[in-house]
Amino acid sequence: MTSIEFKPGGYQFVPGVFQYSAGVAALAGYGMRRVQFHRRIPLADGFAQAERIIKEAGRPLTSFCACELRSPGQFSEDGFQRFNEHYVDTLSRWGIFDGETNPVARSNVCPEVNGPTEPSFHAFTFTVQSDEARPSFVIAGSGECPEGLGNYHDNIVRRGDLSAEGIHEKARFVLGEMERRQKALGVGWENVTATQVYTVHDIYPFLASEIVARGATPAGVTWHFDRPPVVELEYEMDCRGVFEELIV
Repeated sequence: MTSIEFKPGGYQFVPGVFQYSAGVAALAGYGMRRVQFHRRIPLADGFAQAERIIKEAGRPLTSFCACELRSPGQFSEDGFQRFNEHYVDTLSRWGIFDGETNPVARSNVCPEVNGPTEPSFHAFTFTVQSDEARPSFVIAGSGECPEGLGNYHDNIVRRGDLSAEGIHEKARFVLGEMERRQKALGVGWENVTATQVYTVHDIYPFLASEIVARGATPAGVTWHFDRPPVVELEYEMDCRGVFEELIV
């Protein structure tokens, strides 16, 4: 994995699939500001709020670099494709998505209880001018499946295996993917300010040995009782190193 600069946004990104990148990091002279909504709001409203907040901060819309979404339930692969095609429309209008490459990092998960009735925003991140010397970055959410192989079904790690060992192996794969993406941006767990896990399965049996012991929780871990966005995916993570966070 290697990163690419997206100078109009003030950040670099690790290429992923068309709907999102694998991660972003601020370029020199920039930092990142994360904005979390006090309560999730529908996708269109979230984009409208993000546009207002970014413009009020004196930043171009191209500074939008990461988002965290919530969906009503897991998608089929075809349904996920259709959702992504709709999602990138706004990024195209903002001059971010060029029809082939999308620099924006993303997590999109499905709350198991009290979920939204439509795809919604939980949070977004954009770049701001900053002299902060510490790296600012967001690693996109990843489930237990290598991306870019054509489909999820044939490539899911331990597909259909919900045993303790199966979930543990899924988690191990995802942790490795987090580390591969971090390495591409020149950061590591020691630079992380927040680690998030999304699963409805018990992580306690391997929390200490697999997650904490490898240094993946320097600021603890936030466990969301959510599912990954595609049917048969069971475990997802993301992480970030962001020193300015707001709740609106």
